[in-house]
Order: sequence, then structure tokens, then C-alpha cells
Amino acid sequence: MNLTKFQVITFTLIAITGAFMAVMDTTIVDIIVPKLTGVLATDMYGVQWIITAYMLSAAVSLLISPYLIHNFGKHKVFLFGLSVFTLASFMCGISNSLEFIVFSRVIQGFGEALVMVTAHIMIFSYFPPDKKGIAMGIFALGVAFAPAIGPTLGGYLVEYFNWRMVFFINVPIGIVTVIAGIILLTKDKTNKVSLNIYSLTFLSLSTLTLLIILSKGQQLGWFGNDYILWLSFISLVSFLMFIYIELSSENRLIEYKLFKIKEFTLGILIYFVILGFSMYQYFYLLPVFYEHIKGLPSLQTGIGIFGFGVFIGIFSILAGIISDKFSPKIVILVGVIIYLIDTIFFIPKINYYTPFFQAVVYTIPFGIAMGMFFAPVTVLVMKAAPEHNEQATMIMDYVRFVGGSFGTAIATNNLEFFKNDMFLKMNENQHSWYIQNFLDNLGLSIDKAKAIFGNYEMLMATNYGFYNVFLNASFYGIVGSVFVFLLFVKRFRFG
Repeated sequence: MNLTKFQVITFTLIAITGAFMAVMDTTIVDIIVPKLTGVLATDMYGVQWIITAYMLSAAVSLLISPYLIHNFGKHKVFLFGLSVFTLASFMCGISNSLEFIVFSRVIQGFGEALVMVTAHIMIFSYFPPDKKGIAMGIFALGVAFAPAIGPTLGGYLVEYFNWRMVFFINVPIGIVTVIAGIILLTKDKTNKVSLNIYSLTFLSLSTLTLLIILSKGQQLGWFGNDYILWLSFISLVSFLMFIYIELSSENRLIEYKLFKIKEFTLGILIYFVILGFSMYQYFYLLPVFYEHIKGLPSLQTGIGIFGFGVFIGIFSILAGIISDKFSPKIVILVGVIIYLIDTIFFIPKINYYTPFFQAVVYTIPFGIAMGMFFAPVTVLVMKAAPEHNEQATMIMDYVRFVGGSFGTAIATNNLEFFKNDMFLKMNENQHSWYIQNFLDNLGLSIDKAKAIFGNYEMLMATNYGFYNVFLNASFYGIVGSVFVFLLFVKRFRFG
């Protein structure tokens, strides 16, 4: 694609605006979900479907994205996805019932996935081979920096306006971006391909049931619940059917020969384990810690996340530039080392007694590492599959999505386990006489005194539980670092 400098700049701005808005919506909504129980006349389990429905829809959309891009072109699919996302944002904003907002979020998730995949491919295709790193550094502003901005902006909108503005803010930005895209974006070459509907159906069913298991497993008691067992059975059988159909068909949904390329496979594994299983846990846990342990308001919580989010944005660009000049492998290695040092030695120190400013400082290396992570890994994967960028992008976004779901589920499960474990250990180590004497000296009725002390115990149990959860999340970073070191082993290969 031969583009002028003006076209490169404008096309990139259009793509990054759509990606930034779409990804930011995944975290900005997290701020308002607890506040919707009264508005929508439901409980926390009900409003969880606002997030779950979005995830499920996006998963299916990712799987059909290569087919759509081949048949209609990346620019048309991008504009279609952004239009759908913008319309769905307006629908979410006017929602007055749980059913309608869940339906709107299904539509929104479908649009978001199309925007992300196409924006990824668009930006990568606009830059010459020696500038691919900076291209992915720019795109990282949408994927890595935007989720850190979400809680800050969401906290501000909720505190000074209302929860509907979290959705309405997308509408004018989306409309302007779509109009600009219609006017400025050029027509793509298309290549008519067919879609293996059977593979798509079984992989979609396997993914959907797996994500429901991850979202609802903790609530329902995991495999002690018949519903979870049945979903697990369906997910496994569907995945086996998918494999059978793929092996017996020439029109495959996934280009498996890509996995014979060492850099591609290791890049996907790094992406899946470090970003999905490990980094996403901190993205999920830190806002919960600030709000529920430190007792901070939504806006201050958002500022705490923004504290390391700024460094994600700065180092995304720097990492892209360095990847172009030297090697993405070196940048990945340095980023992972910084990440492991911070998550093993500093982030676990954050607790109830840690001053807010100090907690933010402890998370800054996390932001630096995450900024150094995305662009070089993406460049590594995309350069390994120059003729299959649609497939490479779909696989990367798919493993990011599923890996992030795993990471969030692991974090939720571990927090509940360690909190209860610490609560029991605290009770076991208490001297009953001293506790009774302390409660008597409070000058309150025994029921009130026990309630106050019990709440304090639970707060401290959760506080110390976070230490274990933070440390546990770093374990997956250590596992993922094995794949990073394998990048430097010349004799190691796949296939």
C-alpha cells in the first residue's frame, strides 16, 4: 500500500481513535457496574452479565474477523465495527432494564472486537518494514494505555455526572471518527474466501461455555455445581469436534502452519501467559484493592491506576522505537525482568497501611514493563507471519481475550481463598480471654462489639490475602519468562 505522509498520519489517527475508545470501554465500565444494582433493580450477580455478555460477544466476533476482512476489506470492517460500537454505546446509555443493557452490551462487544482486529492490521500495514515497531508502539496506546485511563475517566464521569455518561461519551467520538473514515480511508483490495461454518460453530461454542465457566465458576462453586459440570462437558466436546473438523477439512478456520514458526508460537505463548494470566490480574486487582481495602473514592482510584498508566503510554512508544533500531527480543527481555522485579519485590508490599502515593510509586515499574511488552511482542508475531496478518492478529487478540478471562478468574478465586484462609488463621491464633476483654472495654453491646471486630478481622484478612494474590500473579510472569528466554535459544524450534 503506497500512502502519502498525510494519509499515514490521518489513517493512523482514525484507527487509533477507534481502538482507544473501544478498549477503554472495557475498564471504564468496571467503575459503574457496582452502582447499577439499584438503577436496574438487580444484584451483583445480575450486573456481572453486563461484563460477561460483552466478553462472549467479542469472542465470537474475533473468530469471524479474518473472513470479514478478506471479503470486505479492513477499512470497511473497521467502519462497520465502529458504527455498531457507537450505536450500542447509545443503547447502553438509554437502558432502564438489565435485559436491555445486556442486549446492548452484546452488540457493543461484537463491534469492539472488529474495531480492535482491523485497527491492529491497519496501523501495521501503513508503516514500512523498518518502522513496524513504532507502529505497534502507537497501537499500544489503544490496547495498553487506554485500560489505565478508563478507571480515571469513569470515576470522574460517575462522580460529577452520572453512570450514563460512561456510555454516551463514546457517541460523538464514534460518529466523528466514522465520518472521517468514510471520507478519508481508501478502498482495500479484497480476496473472496469461504468460511468453515462448522469449525466456527464448535470453537465459538467451546469458547462461550469456557468464558461462562470462568465468569460464574466462583459464584456457583466450580465443579461442585451441576451447571458448571455440564458447561465443562459441552466446552470439551465442542473443542474436540472443532479439532476433528479442522483436521479433516481443507478450508480451515486457523492457519496451523504458523505455529511451526518459532517466533510466532513463542510470541503467542508470551502474550497468553504474561499478559493474560499475569498482567491482567494486576489490572483487575489494583482498582479492587484501592476501593475496597484503602476505601478510596472512584476518582482517586482512577488516579491511582493512571499513575502507572502514564508510563504505559510513554514506554509503548519508546519500546517501539527501540524495537526498530535493535531487536524486539531485547526489549521483551528487559521489560520482563523489570516486571518480575516489581511484582515479586514491590507490589506485594502494598497493603492497607501503605500511603497512597507510595502505592502508586510501587506500581510505576509495572507500567514501564507493560509499556515495553506489547509493541515488541506484536512486532515479533506479525513479522513472523507477513502473509497472514489477519490470522496472526485474530490469534493474538483471541489469546489476549481468553488469557485475560483466565487471569481475572484466577485472581477472583485466589482472593476469595486467601481471604478466607487468613481469616481462619487469625481466629486460630487469637487468645479468647484477651479478645473478650477487648470487646468488653469498647463500651458497646456485645453484638455491636462483635460486629465491629468481625468487620475489622475481615478487612485485615482481605488485606493480607492481597499479599498472597499479588505474589501468586507474579508466578505466571515467571512461567511466561521461560518462553522469553527460549527466544534466545537458537537450536530451539517448533515443527
